[in-house]
Order: sequence, then C-alpha cells, then structure tokens
Amino acid sequence: MTTVKFPKKLPYPTVEGYTIRPGEAIVRTEMEAGPARQRRRYTQTPSKIAVKWIMNPEQFCLFEAWYKYQAKEGAEWFIISLLGGMGLIEQDARFTQQFEATLVSGRLWQITTELEIRDRSTISEDAMDVVSEIDLLSLEFLSSKLHILVHSSLPRKLN
Repeated sequence: MTTVKFPKKLPYPTVEGYTIRPGEAIVRTEMEAGPARQRRRYTQTPSKIAVKWIMNPEQFCLFEAWYKYQAKEGAEWFIISLLGGMGLIEQDARFTQQFEATLVSGRLWQITTELEIRDRSTISEDAMDVVSEIDLLSLEFLSSKLHILVHSSLPRKLN
C-alpha cells in the first residue's frame, strides 16, 4: 500500500499540457483470412499523465527534497490528487522519467514530467447505466426529492 504523499504545500499540476494517455489494454492478432481478433490483456490498465507544475523557489526546494528522499528519485509510488473524468481525486502514481525544471520569468520554476497511475478511477458500471439512461438534470431533481423524502418526510425513528 502506498504511504508516501505528495506534499500539500505544493501546487496542483497546471491544466496546460495536462494529458492522460491510457495504456494499451488489448492484444490484437492478425488472421490469415477474415478480421483480426482482439482480446483484453489487463483488467487494471495503467495510464500515463503528462504534468507540469509552476513553483516558486521555496516550493521547488521542497519538491526537490521530497523527490529525492520520499519519492526515492522517482522510484516510489505516492498519492497525489490528479484531475480525471470524475474530477480531482487521489491517485497512486509514480514517475516514469526524471523531471525537467526550467526557470521562467526569472523567479518561477516550471517542472515537467510524466507520471504513471495504477488505474484510472471511473464511475461504477451501475452508475454508468443510470447516467447513460437519465439526463443529469433529471437525476439531480430526483436525488433532491429523495433527500427531502428521507430527511424530512419519513418518521425520525424507524424500527
């Protein structure tokens, strides 16, 4: 289990250049005749995320020390909040390459690198079925009505 955490005092990655690239999850076999066959290779597919941070000198100093001592020069898995389809959530990640730091604006540091995450978080298959059948406005309306029913209309104590 991952116990190393990305420092809370450091900024989130910028949205500029932020790219999620899912790993290849299928094996494709070309056939002599007819269409190629494909099968799923993994149930948990790692993804690569290109990230960029803009840090002031104090933040960059902390990042370098954290990278060296806790992330073990990029070898260790760590927990970091990253943006995906479900919003900003904590992910298990590790570096796939050394970071590159560039001095910009004479005082700020731009750090670029690539992270690998174990598995992209997604909504459950049941939630996907609901969301694909109902528009979100109706779902929000229904959940609001359910909240009123449970917290206002029903008796306080159910036996």
